[in-house]
Formats: sequence, structure tokens, C-alpha cells
Amino acid sequence: MYLAFTKNGAFVGTDNFAKVFDDYRFWPAVQHVAVFVLIWLISLTVLVVLMALIVHAIRVRWASSAVRFLYYIPGALAGASSVMLWLFLLDPTVSPVAWVLQLFGMETFVQTVALDNLPVIFTLIAFWTGAGGWIIIMYGALNNIPVEVMEAARIDGAGTIKTAWHIQIPLMRKWISYMAVMALAAGTQLFVEPRVLSQASKGVVPPDYSLNQLAYLFAFKQNDFNGSAAISLLLLVVAAGLSALFVFRGGLFERD
Repeated sequence: MYLAFTKNGAFVGTDNFAKVFDDYRFWPAVQHVAVFVLIWLISLTVLVVLMALIVHAIRVRWASSAVRFLYYIPGALAGASSVMLWLFLLDPTVSPVAWVLQLFGMETFVQTVALDNLPVIFTLIAFWTGAGGWIIIMYGALNNIPVEVMEAARIDGAGTIKTAWHIQIPLMRKWISYMAVMALAAGTQLFVEPRVLSQASKGVVPPDYSLNQLAYLFAFKQNDFNGSAAISLLLLVVAAGLSALFVFRGGLFERD
């Protein structure tokens, strides 16, 4: 905060923020992160909750301790290692799923990592890394629903879909809000994935794609730690505001 509002030790008010706003790279980076976070939050929430409900419904076969452990394995890979794995998957010349890429008209790695494709690519990488752990957490939340409530729903004639929509998902609301807050925090800090892809694509992915990358360039390429601090503070304020929305709308701290 000190660096964001000062320059050379002198208080400059909002000058550092104005300088960041006027930078030609800032608003494209904001758009990139916003699109990614939107796709990431929606896909994570829908798919994780859906998969948790499915796993819970067939828990006899797929919810043993050994199988649940498998969900954590992708998340055990460090961010850079996970991206390196995806570099092979995204290159149609060596990818084991090259036919899927070619189905969408992608014949080269450069075509695959085109700017318009990056939000989806980063969502896939993030989902691969973190979804397994969240499925286990949601599965635990489902197990905490009283058996009496589920039996009452069945007695009243509620089918699987109605039970999930009217009972299970509402009772999971706090856990879904918690997942959204954590995913939002991780999504706004997008850095490793575009940086590695930028190096691998030799500049096809710009080095200032995300806000964290831009803050890095301000600090360590332009020697402007004040501008970097301003970007970091803006990220903090926006992420905290959106997180507060999820917390209050999701009733995260409400008592049952």
C-alpha cells in the first residue's frame, strides 16, 4: 500500500493508479483475466457439483478411499509442471488427443494457443489441477446431509433431479460459496500458465497477457515497483469485493 501511493518516498495520491490505467497493456490484461475467471468459475461450479452428485449417487463403486485419492493426483503437480504436461497435449504434432484439436481446425501449436483460445485452455488446465480436490470436498458436504432429510424426500416422491436441485444443492450452498471464493482468488492471480505458454510459443502468447504478468513487467523489467504495487492493490480490492459478494450471498458464516 505504501508503494502504491508513493514515489521516491513522496506521497503522490492516485498518480500511480492513473499511470497504470493509461498504460496500453492494462485494459487488455483486465479483459483477459475477466473472461478467464468468468469461464473458470461457471465451469468449475457446474461441473464439480454435478460430478460430486454423480459420485455420491454411485458411491459404492467410485467413492472408496483409494479412488478418492486419485482425484488429488493432478493437484499434486506444481503449476509449471502441469503446464508442461499440457504443452504436449496442446501440440497437434505430438498430442495423444491430436484428433480432437484437428476436429476444431488446429493443425499447429501456434493455432492452438491463439489468443481467442487461451481462456478455455487456461480453464482446462485449472480444472485438471484443482477440480479433483473440490469434488472430494463437495462429496463430504453431501455426506453431511442428514439421512432423515433424504428419506423424507424419497417418501414425498422426489426423484434424483428434484432431490439434488431442491435439497442437496441448497444444503451445499456454503461449500459452493467457499469454492467460488478460493477459485476466484486463484483465477485473478493467473501467471504461471500464460508465462510458460508465452515462452513455449516464442511470443505468440504475449508476456503481458494477465494482470500479474503486467505487474511483474512493471517491477522487474521497468523497475517501477510503484506501478506494480498499484496493480497488485487493484487486484486485491476487486478480488476482495467479489469474494465478499460470494460470502454474503452464499451465507458462508450463517448458522444453521
